[in-house]
Amino acid sequence: MDPTRIGIFDLAQKRMAWASQRQAVLARNIANANTPRFQPSDVPDFAKTLSRSAGVEPVRTQPNHLNGTDTGSARVGARRHTHAPDGNGVALDQQLTKVADTETTQSLTTTIYKKYMGLFGIALGKGG
Repeated sequence: MDPTRIGIFDLAQKRMAWASQRQAVLARNIANANTPRFQPSDVPDFAKTLSRSAGVEPVRTQPNHLNGTDTGSARVGARRHTHAPDGNGVALDQQLTKVADTETTQSLTTTIYKKYMGLFGIALGKGG
């Protein structure tokens, strides 16, 4: 069995690449926190990134399973853009929160990948 043909591993690879790119963007934002007129940026949400690639839909294996109802239209809180007197738009607290969120995403993705690899090892009789 080729593990690269399993959807969960492809999804994990895309998620890790997205998280890596986001960490680089956030690091650049934090590094420029004192640069006059610097405006922070961010990468698109992972759901938007994923929607540009081949669609991933949950499979209903039983007729009584519920269909997904998330339309992605719900947003939590309004974003405020505050600027320093020099025109810098970096809010360190927001950037550090995003860094922590991205680190959690990386950790979760790595843990899921390791668990699936462990399951393959058990299935092949190579681990336990």
